[in-house]
Amino acid sequence: MGDFRAIVREIPDLSAAAPSASKSLQAVFGSRNWSTTATGSTNDFLKVRNWPVAAGREFTDAELRSGKAVCIIGSTIKKELFAGEDPLGAWIRLDKISCQVIGVLRTKGQSGMGADQDDLVLLPLRTVQRRMAGNNEIEAIYVSVNDEASTAGAKDAILSMMRERRRIGIGKEDDFHVMDMQELANALAGSTRVLTALLGAVAAVSLLVGGIGIMNIMLVSVTERTREIGIRLAIGALKKEVLLQFLVEAVVLASFGGIVGVAAGIAAAIFGSAAIGVPFVLNLKIMAVAFIFSAAVGVLFGYFPARKAARLDPIEALRHE
Repeated sequence: MGDFRAIVREIPDLSAAAPSASKSLQAVFGSRNWSTTATGSTNDFLKVRNWPVAAGREFTDAELRSGKAVCIIGSTIKKELFAGEDPLGAWIRLDKISCQVIGVLRTKGQSGMGADQDDLVLLPLRTVQRRMAGNNEIEAIYVSVNDEASTAGAKDAILSMMRERRRIGIGKEDDFHVMDMQELANALAGSTRVLTALLGAVAAVSLLVGGIGIMNIMLVSVTERTREIGIRLAIGALKKEVLLQFLVEAVVLASFGGIVGVAAGIAAAIFGSAAIGVPFVLNLKIMAVAFIFSAAVGVLFGYFPARKAARLDPIEALRHE
């Protein structure tokens, strides 16, 4: 707590700061129970995490000072323990103590690392320290800076102050860790770029294989319709008209495949998102790009067979059996 008070006192441009202590435990209500995490903190925890209360209220100053047994629950706890019932005012048991539910947090969903952020019971810090942990220690300090301030500058100031407070000499490792969420976001963005590149490579191979398939089909079609092409050329059809005919056929074939692929992709995304519990978002722009790519593959790989058909000698084509 001394570190927390020093950060609040000495670090400029902080918009909010909240100490935190947590404990894994079993939450029980009636005949239902759920393994979760009880986190003790202050109302600033909600400000730092940008996590408003969807129903009910925050802690009062008296509740925070006295360590009263009241709690604010996440939406996962509400779903698992109350199953559609109104939890406000209900009492739940957290290991050996009972606490009254005074609020429900807005649904936040999974974190960038896949953890369920809504699987949480928030209590006053002193409640967790005195009645659960049995000490006055904290394990984390959450801080947020003002919009006009630099998070990197705040991080450097905290690192410098903490090393000075703990008398860590030059060249020695820190006995604490400061994590900037912007750095985590950049790391996740880098991982996303790598995954996007890998998926793009898989998609490119799929397009190549599909394009070769279209080209083979069109070559077979040209071979089977050689006499038809010869008759068209003999009675006055221009080479560009024959070229256009087979290009249109290739584009129609590829576009039909694109429509089927988009429909299958949407269906798979709907079932997949439901299975892993993430929201399904329909992006029309991506669908349009996918369809245009399928049509472009038809043009690209259909051009060679179409060109071959347009260059046939009418006399030799009429002789073809």
